[in-house]
Amino acid sequence: MRALAEWRWHPRLALVARLYLGYVFLAACWHKLLHPAAFALDVATYGILPLGLVNLTALVLPWVELAAAAMLIAGWRARAGAVLAAAMMVVFIAALAAALAQGLDIACGCFASQGLEEDPISGRTVLRDLGWLATALYVWLYDRRPLGVDAWLERRRRGYA
Repeated sequence: MRALAEWRWHPRLALVARLYLGYVFLAACWHKLLHPAAFALDVATYGILPLGLVNLTALVLPWVELAAAAMLIAGWRARAGAVLAAAMMVVFIAALAAALAQGLDIACGCFASQGLEEDPISGRTVLRDLGWLATALYVWLYDRRPLGVDAWLERRRRGYA
């Protein structure tokens, strides 16, 4: 087990996973930032939040997704970005599971407000999000010295840059 934890390819694989996850969150926030009213409707259809929190969530969540994406892609506090991404994935998975358990036939609203025909929720949506949760946890565990802003700042602090 220790050999697996110390596998020399973890940093490289974690970099790829970090960039991929950053891209996923960047893609997820883009439409929501441009069309907050459409996203608010998607949030409301889940029926989880009180109506008073729907607009606030629709306005704030895309910016949190963008922050996580920026942290992951830039390599600035990448592990914190991975924790942020993992936390959001847990919430998203819970919302999807609750909607599926209630038998709701709704659009995901994950990447765009495309409508039920193009973006329905399903068990596959939950599995996809579980994969992204696993990716975020992998980044958190194995991206200890990421390439990016943090590495540049560390080199500067030590006088190498």
